[in-house]
Amino acid sequence: MANLGELYPRTRQSFWYDNIQRDLLTSGTLQRMVEQEGLRGVTSNPTIFEKAVLAGHAYDGDIARLLPDHSTEDVALELMIADIRAAADVLRPVFDASNGSDGFVSLEMSPALAHDQAGSIAMAHRLSRALDRPNAMIKIAGTREGVAAAEECLAAGLNINITLLFSIADYEAVASAYLNALERRGEDLSRGSASVASFFVSRIDTKVDRMLPPHSPFRGKAGIANAKLAYAHFRSIFSGPRWEALAARGARLQRPLWASTGTKDPSYSKTMYFDALIAPDAVITMPGDLIEAIRALPDHSFQSRIEEQLPAAREILGRIPNFDILVAQLQEEGLASFAASWQALLNAIEAKRPLARTG
Repeated sequence: MANLGELYPRTRQSFWYDNIQRDLLTSGTLQRMVEQEGLRGVTSNPTIFEKAVLAGHAYDGDIARLLPDHSTEDVALELMIADIRAAADVLRPVFDASNGSDGFVSLEMSPALAHDQAGSIAMAHRLSRALDRPNAMIKIAGTREGVAAAEECLAAGLNINITLLFSIADYEAVASAYLNALERRGEDLSRGSASVASFFVSRIDTKVDRMLPPHSPFRGKAGIANAKLAYAHFRSIFSGPRWEALAARGARLQRPLWASTGTKDPSYSKTMYFDALIAPDAVITMPGDLIEAIRALPDHSFQSRIEEQLPAAREILGRIPNFDILVAQLQEEGLASFAASWQALLNAIEAKRPLARTG
């Protein structure tokens, strides 16, 4: 059977779990994944927390305790902070063993701040102080305002996951903001300012496939092609004199992170994105069903092919009508989806208000 614990040793690609809920922590499942399967990080978002709260009664005690004296939104943040802190403690040995290069847990702020630069900066500092863990990352959306906020936070030494990236242009802006932030800091860059750039994959195919004829040869190809080109830009940006000067001061790579890696079309292999996007110095986040699919495979070689067939990747994107317009729409659609999940999370907490009177 495939052993995910071999992924990082063979390829230098980190595997992060795209899921967090109280039961993963209390049951020891997360600890087991770290110790036995090479798990090196965890990500969260409003949709994940909404599902966690709705899944059962694991949070009822905290909700009953917190609701009388806190707003519903503050209760949501307290629940998230508690889980992220606990997960960060589980991942702390990975963080220490990697000298602070891995072992992170990401917490996303309210999507309502996605176009609020000042509000995002203030919330990132608030969440970072509340988490009080060196291996906690704050997620900031990769909007124009979000990228500007991320640069300020990174310059202040915070760990930032810049998320909801779809276009090469957006990725370049994020990488530039990271380099700018490092150049604004002091001489020693070996602590703080860790960062990943979360590049979404399957959502691109979901949108593009709807626009293509049923038998188009480009169906299911755009997401991987786009990620391949983003990785080529990563290799180009993080090389040469500018980067070497920062690396000499202790700077770490801002790694590309492959998000949205589960296939949505049942006709596609469940491991399609995983197989194509193994990449040195990158991170891949995986939902539970993808992890199960990989576990069920025969022994896996875990070979990186991401730098192969770059001309073909460029041709694929060039042959898809209005590709740049389609990917530009995806960020706002992603924000709308997360905003709906955030509101559903608040509604789920508010629905448990009777517990606060009787709990």
